[in-house]
Amino acid sequence: MFTHASWTERRSDSYARLAFLGDSVLGLAVTSHLYPRLEAERYGAGRLTKIRAQTVSGAACRGVAERLDVPSRLAAAAPEGVNADALVDTERVLASIVEAVIGAVYLHVGYDRTAAAVVEAFAPEIQQALDHPIDFKSALQERLAQRGETVTYTVTAEEGPPHERTFEVSAAIGERPVGAGRGRSKKAAEQEAARVALELLDTDADAAEELAEGEGVGSCT
Repeated sequence: MFTHASWTERRSDSYARLAFLGDSVLGLAVTSHLYPRLEAERYGAGRLTKIRAQTVSGAACRGVAERLDVPSRLAAAAPEGVNADALVDTERVLASIVEAVIGAVYLHVGYDRTAAAVVEAFAPEIQQALDHPIDFKSALQERLAQRGETVTYTVTAEEGPPHERTFEVSAAIGERPVGAGRGRSKKAAEQEAARVALELLDTDADAAEELAEGEGVGSCT
């Protein structure tokens, strides 16, 4: 469960598959917790999407990982002679391990008990998202401004009657698509696209760090 892909000859022996499963379980658990508890008058689909996205973001998962002592467990699981310091400090790695743990628990005890544990573990992140929601569009704009880049949003599809319209939006940096979102309004779809774009940027940065780390200390592959 704490085996990084660079530590094994077969990527399927790493935590990646469990993280794939756990990501879906995490999203469903948080959604199922939020939906019946937040009144429809104040929390429409767009707002619920933003709260869930913030709750299950990489930063939120990292917070849970640190409370569960994942960094020290990851360091302890490193093969002999491998320095795991860079991985321990990488948000995407810690978030993926949290998702892998969720996936493993789901396979072992089923959805209901896993969902209850997820809600308990993510309770501070859920409350933070309710009290202090993040504007993903602003966060993405600030991130790109530091690199001298800008993002554009394009509506790629509209579905449904006028009173129940659903929008799909694509976010692009220059000509490179970096995220897509869907929502009951253009603003909600743009927020979702910005959230996906932020995760992609984080993943790209983490991949670069992991590659540099692998070149510096070698790997098991």
